[in-house]
Amino acid sequence: MKTFLDWSAYDTYGIGDAYSGIPATGGNYAKAVAVCMHSRDCQKTAKGVMCPSYRVTGDVKHSTEARVAAFKAALNDGTDERAFADPRLDEAMDLCVSCKACKKECPSAVDMTLIKTEYLAQRHEIVGVPKRLRLFGGVPEWAGRHRALLRFGIRLRNRSRLLSKLAEKWIGVTARRPIPEPAPAAFTRSAPAAGVGARGEVILFVDTFCHHFDPHVAEAAVEVLEHAGYSVRIAEPAPTDAEPDRPLCCGRTYLTTGMVKKARGEAERVLAAFRGEIAAKTPIIGLEPSCLLSLRDELYSLGLGPEVGDLGKQLFLLEEFLAREHQNKGLRLALKPLDLPKAVVHGHCHQKAFGVMKATKKVLGWIPGFSFDIVETSCCGMAGSFGLEAEHYETSMKMAELSLLPAMRDAAPDAPLIANGFSCRHQIEHGSGRKARHIALLLRDALQPAQPAE
Repeated sequence: MKTFLDWSAYDTYGIGDAYSGIPATGGNYAKAVAVCMHSRDCQKTAKGVMCPSYRVTGDVKHSTEARVAAFKAALNDGTDERAFADPRLDEAMDLCVSCKACKKECPSAVDMTLIKTEYLAQRHEIVGVPKRLRLFGGVPEWAGRHRALLRFGIRLRNRSRLLSKLAEKWIGVTARRPIPEPAPAAFTRSAPAAGVGARGEVILFVDTFCHHFDPHVAEAAVEVLEHAGYSVRIAEPAPTDAEPDRPLCCGRTYLTTGMVKKARGEAERVLAAFRGEIAAKTPIIGLEPSCLLSLRDELYSLGLGPEVGDLGKQLFLLEEFLAREHQNKGLRLALKPLDLPKAVVHGHCHQKAFGVMKATKKVLGWIPGFSFDIVETSCCGMAGSFGLEAEHYETSMKMAELSLLPAMRDAAPDAPLIANGFSCRHQIEHGSGRKARHIALLLRDALQPAQPAE
């Protein structure tokens, strides 16, 4: 079977082609599916994230194990070139939110997120890419090339009940929630602060969502890093890039919508931009968990060579980098107390899957007297575009109501709500009427004023 992703990582798995009926035509993709050993951890509802769709439906057909069974059945019939367009497989994958929890919490480390990307790519090859997926997947290009038009269209749609209904009927975007609007102005770097850089240079990777929708998050991150003594350079496309004026993108929106060729193109732009930094080992810091951690994980699946591994060693979320520098290089960030009630912190699924919440907890603990609870939540339910899809709106809200939204509503009226995920913040505001903030904003608020030079 020809695959769109590179599954060579499964060469080393001791799983024969005949395992559980997997045929030779399935190759390493079949091995990626066959690692499931039926522990049924995906059908638990205690602590953890996995599996959000099973948690809200209670139906085993929406568990990771059942999805594995569906893929095995599809791969079993090697003569059917349309197997990936089988309605039964569509049904099995319908509520998968690509949360990455199965890779972390399943004893067999089933990577259903990546399996789903391959499935979508195979399906697109048979039936074409639906309009809605082209729209959601193409946000980086829409925002990068037609930002003003995109903002105008979204604002118009959000303010018109008629247009919202028409969009729902035409492409299946729910009329029951607003679409996030781009900010009035995209992120632009102000002049670097004077007298910084004693701790060396870092690069800030400003993702599509921070660049176009929440530029204040990137601005806050720059302030925090400069206050800590770093010289901050904003990641820019390579001089040879075909679109030098379009910001770099991790390709995550293309991966989750199965547009692998587009994702590979974005990844190649990233590698070209950072080729010199790989040699210099310059730290590269990101702000959006799904974006930065996709570069550290899914980039391997695009077959771009050994540079991917070298780049991954230099990629950090903001709080990861600060915690590492604190532990290994003596960073002491000067912070002041904040007169605030106990905060409520929600971890993005990818933060949990990659073990980043420890760093989040550590960095928040640096703020004098600051108290917080990290709420035990599964997926927020927004999951990128999932919560914007008309047929998934109810499921999206059920996921949020399991624990996230009640915790946010129960917090003190002026308590800080912390959520680093762009989609998570959108879901929290929609479901609770309260705004959550990125950790960079809280840290900026707690910065001690710089001492005047003597």
